[in-house]
Amino acid sequence: MIARASQLFLPTLRDAPADAEAVSHKLLVRGGFIRQVSAGLWTFLPLGWRVHRKIEQIVREEMDAIGAQEMLAPVLTPAELWQRTERFDAPEVFKLEDRSGRPFVLPLSHEETLTFHAAELQSYRQLPQSWYHFQTKDRDEPRPKAGLLRVREFIMKDSYSFDRDEAGLDVSYRRHGEAYARIFARCGLEFYRVQAESGLMGGSESEDFLAPAGAGENVLVTCVNGDYAADMDAASGVPRPPEFPPPLAAPQEVETPGVTTIEALAEFLGIDPAATSKAMPVVTSDGTLVLALVRGDDRLSEDKLMGELESDFRPATDEEIRAAFGASGGSLGPVGFKGRVIADETLREGQFVAGANRDGWHLRGVQAGRDYEPEFADIRATKEDDACPRCGGRLHVQTAIELGHIFKLGTRYSVPLGATFLDEDGRQKPLVMGSYGIGPGRVMAAVVEQHHDEHGIAWPASVAPYDAHVVALPGAEEIALRAAEALSAAGKDVLLDDRDLRAGEKFADADLIGCPVRVTAGRKSLEDGKVDVRERATGAETRLDVADLGKEP
Repeated sequence: MIARASQLFLPTLRDAPADAEAVSHKLLVRGGFIRQVSAGLWTFLPLGWRVHRKIEQIVREEMDAIGAQEMLAPVLTPAELWQRTERFDAPEVFKLEDRSGRPFVLPLSHEETLTFHAAELQSYRQLPQSWYHFQTKDRDEPRPKAGLLRVREFIMKDSYSFDRDEAGLDVSYRRHGEAYARIFARCGLEFYRVQAESGLMGGSESEDFLAPAGAGENVLVTCVNGDYAADMDAASGVPRPPEFPPPLAAPQEVETPGVTTIEALAEFLGIDPAATSKAMPVVTSDGTLVLALVRGDDRLSEDKLMGELESDFRPATDEEIRAAFGASGGSLGPVGFKGRVIADETLREGQFVAGANRDGWHLRGVQAGRDYEPEFADIRATKEDDACPRCGGRLHVQTAIELGHIFKLGTRYSVPLGATFLDEDGRQKPLVMGSYGIGPGRVMAAVVEQHHDEHGIAWPASVAPYDAHVVALPGAEEIALRAAEALSAAGKDVLLDDRDLRAGEKFADADLIGCPVRVTAGRKSLEDGKVDVRERATGAETRLDVADLGKEP
């Protein structure tokens, strides 16, 4: 197939949008792949849609290979299904009504709809089942940014497995995970498969597939020894041990006027910040105030705490804090607090300085188990240079793009939606489910983040918009056409730049668009009938006869 650039919509730009920070945002806009309609809403232009469809096809082939069946569910979804699974009130969900006042949602995933259809499965003999589709999703994202990385509307491949028991789910989950690894490898990506938090989706277990990149909403934690990788939301690093002051037989009050930060407290008392505790009162969705405690030199992981609480939460207001503790923020601690306390595991051993619940005062020598009774959990955010929990090696923290996410949902959706089957023992049982998502647009952005240089994109051949970009310079149009025809005859998709532009403009566009191979027919071609062949990724150049184009080396 030959596409003539003179007949295509190829709106390349010399400059990136002023608000673009991510490399993928800049280059996809400049290369004429995407255009913004509104905040978080993007149109895939012809070049971009070709890349998107190639990624879709890779996904489709690998899903079909594990026996998944493709279908298509509607975007518009009755609110009743989401109300039954208690996801309707999530702030990320777009809600609307029809002209009769009936409520609907624009779903960010299709668990409810596919489980609705799975209710037609009647017997264990029909199991296992695995279904998937490519469909538009909508998310009421409050801060869209970074081009395709944080959007309000996107296409996702979501698939769902239905099994009779946990053992069957284990098999379906493993097959999807292996298929995902093949998909991302075929797209030319460096990626890690890591444990993750399930969040709004729910379920017993989930994993992310993360691609290291300069842009991205996720944080990837890896061990320098290569034996550990995790999403920051689920990572468990081992911090350095604190330098404790001499132990005390009981907590001792110390006046700390005007000291409201950990840094100021450590300096005032002349102690290690790691020997202090940090108190963060939060309020769950049912209105309960809970005190979260981490070490003074640590940061709370909101995702981990959400998992422990099994609830969304918000910071407590000044009024709520004063009512519960009798003091304001900066002087809060667990001693004497009558509510629920969740303390990080790092506070299990040793004595720490904590707020005295009295403005301008702290307590030395506060010891869990003796002075207060907490629930212990891993709720700290892992940090750069923490020790690896497996080998003790140094942990490295870097930004990453979430390419896909797989979940063991169990019966989280089948029970409220009545999706049951008759098992071999004659009993009705709920279907055991898994959910698996990939965003082709995110994959596309991740490829650009990992495959580019200062001139533009360098697409891997598997997802490139065209296999070859033939540049026709003035006077060599006929040879350029013959080169394009030779490549097309060899089964290559060819972009023939036959526009009436200067050579420099054509070369700049070729580098920006990033097809794997650039073939140039110019003045020398008129003399020897040969063309210059340049590999976009490496810059390696060869000169070949037109007749040799498309032949395997």
